[in-house]
Amino acid sequence: MSVLPRGATVRRDAGLYGYERALRRYGIAPIAGVDEAGRGACAGPLVAGAAILPEGRAGIVPGLADSKLLTEKARERCYQQVVRRAVAWSVVVVSQEECDRLGMHVANVEALRRAVALLDLPPAYVLTDGFPVDGLGVPGLAVWKGDRVAACISAASVLAKVTRDRIMTDLDREWPAYDFKTHKGYITDVHAAALLEHGPSPVHRMRFVNVRRAAGLES
Repeated sequence: MSVLPRGATVRRDAGLYGYERALRRYGIAPIAGVDEAGRGACAGPLVAGAAILPEGRAGIVPGLADSKLLTEKARERCYQQVVRRAVAWSVVVVSQEECDRLGMHVANVEALRRAVALLDLPPAYVLTDGFPVDGLGVPGLAVWKGDRVAACISAASVLAKVTRDRIMTDLDREWPAYDFKTHKGYITDVHAAALLEHGPSPVHRMRFVNVRRAAGLES
């Protein structure tokens, strides 16, 4: 399902931990959050993260927020805190080849499913960012802008983003012409110019129109 249990409500001013508190009041736990990083990039892997934070003060991660709103240093600090505090966490990396084979939406859903399945502690409920994910085996709720309003989703987004950024920095050493360490494979002006000059690298996603054009496969 993609609704809160009957009678459960979350106030607008409930804060980042409001969804988890509301579910626990109804005896629902543990609660996992899941999110991805790199869906909109045209190079590198797709990465999904999942996290279950403990109840109470132990589950409050200092500085936690949507990973996209944090600086690189702040994300790294949150990453270390999430790994230390989480009851369970996981990260899944889906290669660019698999993204091309499945298509981005299917690859995204599959990555989120895998991340939840890899948790050492099976969740009783899953919060997802933006859209519902079938096949998780437990009830869940799709939360609009979930990485900004639900702590466990924010934690998952940090796990995914930091992992992917590290991978792209490593790929930059192998393919320095594309400056992956700066734009992480997203379609910036610098990246577009590098694609036109050098053509796609082996880590580019060939389903993306701009990559296919740079390879001479699209007019």
